[in-house]
Amino acid sequence: MKDAIHNYCRLGIVLSMAYPECSASEDAYLASLKKILVDPFFQVVELGSLPFPSLEAKVPPMVRTAHCDATFSGHSLLFSQKLNINSLDEEERQKAVSLLKKGIDQAYSWGCEEFQFLSRGYEVGKEEAYLQQLILSTSELCSYAQMQGSMAVCLEVFDHTIDKKSLLGPAPLVRRYAQEVCRKHKNFGIMVDCSHIPMIGETIDEAIDPVRQYIRHVHVGNTLISDPNHPSYGDNHPRFGYPGSENDTNYLASFLQKVKDIGYLKEGGENILSFEVKPQGGEDSDLVVANAKRTLLDAWKRVR
Repeated sequence: MKDAIHNYCRLGIVLSMAYPECSASEDAYLASLKKILVDPFFQVVELGSLPFPSLEAKVPPMVRTAHCDATFSGHSLLFSQKLNINSLDEEERQKAVSLLKKGIDQAYSWGCEEFQFLSRGYEVGKEEAYLQQLILSTSELCSYAQMQGSMAVCLEVFDHTIDKKSLLGPAPLVRRYAQEVCRKHKNFGIMVDCSHIPMIGETIDEAIDPVRQYIRHVHVGNTLISDPNHPSYGDNHPRFGYPGSENDTNYLASFLQKVKDIGYLKEGGENILSFEVKPQGGEDSDLVVANAKRTLLDAWKRVR
């Protein structure tokens, strides 16, 4: 494309993934956040629960001052408490929902436009039962968010068998789920991530076409699944072109072409396209972010 990609979407980045050092101290967090906020390449910063309570009074004003938009990921809330939002144990499911509702409250207090979460584990052969529990939980979250305002609720599709081993998962199952939730909740959508597609074993078309009308958020990144013994194996989001990994410029160009073809990327569009990339084995975060930006711009040139 000759037109700048910024004319077709808002570009964002997952802060804690790109700068894992931000969890080391308050100063490290604020310095990492500032690097994103002073960079006009990004219009969106993707946040999550803060590693230090003292940041609560500092982070939202920084985002507002920079005139940047923000989203809130509830993933770490579930991971930290080892809770399953689609658990067949009703007590655990309710605990997970209650925890994510607190995350929604937090997201509203920060002025975030979207709250994200993910499905969790399942037992093979009982997928249908877990799916019904996930639908129930999602409905509760959407209703809760809608009572407070217009913030969107978004489920991110993860791998099904490799790393996170989430129920959602394969596109046909995601489609059934999204159809059911969207019958009642207009504030709901799906997030797809091109780094998770190879882990599910789907092609880009297979991952996107069944859920195209439900996609509300898009992540771009990379994965390494060729060697289970490699320290970067699974859902570790190495930089584009990382040795032995799946995604580089050509794959990203094909993915961008697809999401443009379905209308997610469109001239004058405001949909979010965010990087989820992480330094591996001592790599420099700034260089990994530069890699992501450069690869995206190179890939965009190949989009028709």
